[in-house]
Amino acid sequence: MDAARGDSFSVSGRSVMVVGATGALGQAVARDLCAGAARVTLTGGNADKLEELREELAKTGEVCAVNRRPDGEADAAAMVAAALAAFDGLDGLVVAGGANRVALIEEMTTEQFDEVMEANVRSTWMIARAFGRHAKPRGEGGSVVLVSSTRGALGHPAGYSAYSTSKGAVNLLNRTLAAEWGAAQIRVNAVAPTVFRSDLTAWMYEDNPRATAVREAFLARIPLGRLAEPDDVTGPVRFFLSDAARFITGQVLYVDGGYTAC
Repeated sequence: MDAARGDSFSVSGRSVMVVGATGALGQAVARDLCAGAARVTLTGGNADKLEELREELAKTGEVCAVNRRPDGEADAAAMVAAALAAFDGLDGLVVAGGANRVALIEEMTTEQFDEVMEANVRSTWMIARAFGRHAKPRGEGGSVVLVSSTRGALGHPAGYSAYSTSKGAVNLLNRTLAAEWGAAQIRVNAVAPTVFRSDLTAWMYEDNPRATAVREAFLARIPLGRLAEPDDVTGPVRFFLSDAARFITGQVLYVDGGYTAC
């Protein structure tokens, strides 16, 4: 029984594209999938960071890199085509890229709002469509994992009108695609983390009065009593890509230590 259960969580041999692979979460997901013997297509807009990650992971796994973001139809189609050329198939998609601009709504520019919506909603829609155009005719199913946020369900007083709105849209896109693609056995789910350690949030983990005050206020809302690490999110992503989640679709899994339960 244990062996069978272990096999159901396997991603070995599966071709998976990680969009936004140069970001903190994208890197963690790519490393975890390579450790699980998946064949990984790394995509991102930062050519130097992308190549550095490709070289690192190529030492122990099967990877290719595509220096593109799904900003338009041609980009998204080229990303899928590159994965197909490298690995003769594409079984899974993880959309980990995104952006945020923090400002109170009366101070936020239209350009800032559009930037967040382009990065978090339009690009997600673009690459999901390109994946679906490949996977549906193939008739072999597949798994898509979108990265949302606790902010897709909760408001915030400090200027998240663009980000929260975009992640709420990602949640509904997730459910809509699950409904559209269910008959084709393509599963679509989302992980919605709270703050986790990255270059942008590393200051919250430091030992100084400002960081301590912010961290303690945040921890007061987290029942598990700690901030998250990237590895806390990679397990749920791998789960959704595996056969262990074969009867799960259209779900948003909050990886937040209980934050949204309070």
